[in-house]
Amino acid sequence: MAIRNIVQLGDPTLRKKSFEVTDFGEKTHQLLDDMKETLIKADGAGLAAPQVGVLRRVFIVMAEGKYFECINPVIVSQSGTQSGEEGCLSVRGKYGAVTRPNKVTVKAFDRFGKPFTVKAEGFLARAFCHEYDHLDGIIYVDKADYVKGEND
Repeated sequence: MAIRNIVQLGDPTLRKKSFEVTDFGEKTHQLLDDMKETLIKADGAGLAAPQVGVLRRVFIVMAEGKYFECINPVIVSQSGTQSGEEGCLSVRGKYGAVTRPNKVTVKAFDRFGKPFTVKAEGFLARAFCHEYDHLDGIIYVDKADYVKGEND
């Protein structure tokens, strides 16, 4: 495992749409392992592959005492709304208020290509939506009612 560099807002990689994963082999496993180690070191809740410079539809979320690896995720349903402050490892020193669904159902594949479904609510739903947006080149600041932080 290796800690990868987290790219920052302004890097063009963050604005590109990621490609579907077709190989669930060692390269994908290594990416997931590196992302987990990077996320732990950065003390974050989630990390998407574009944030480490890899344009693949992969993200990880650590929340509610669990670790979720999502490959080729699709949000198949959403309901309700919640507003709250978000930050991002690719937008250091800033935070903003974003409205997201309160409940989502996500279908994805695990590292071995096995499909699974997760029903998430509250913070976990917010984290899934935040990371999912990264796969389409969307950053929370694009949706935020306001952004505050260093050098407002």
